Amino acid sequence: MKKLCVVFSLLIVFGLGAIAFTNSKTGGIIGKITPIDAASSVSIVVAKDTLSTQINQGVFTFTNLKEGVYTIVVKANAPYKDAIIEKVGVKDSATTDLGEIKLQQ
Repeated sequence: MKKLCVVFSLLIVFGLGAIAFTNSKTGGIIGKITPIDAASSVSIVVAKDTLSTQINQGVFTFTNLKEGVYTIVVKANAPYKDAIIEKVGVKDSATTDLGEIKLQQ
């Protein structure tokens, strides 16, 4: 009986461990800012968290994002105006392409 309890306990521990370490699927967001030199930074906001990324030739990419809804904030260089894109959805294992974001003067 004691051996049965030990075996059962080990099965439970291994089962919980397998569940805890399963890979969670993540998504991403990409976009392109025009004119290329118009923006200084791009950030995403969800709840109270903010994450920034670099802009390379006007292109930005966020990866490893959990499924959810994000707000994109583009900080512009003068004389251009900042841009905010709200309610950008990210689904598991998918990349949301925002396409071209034209900053206005």
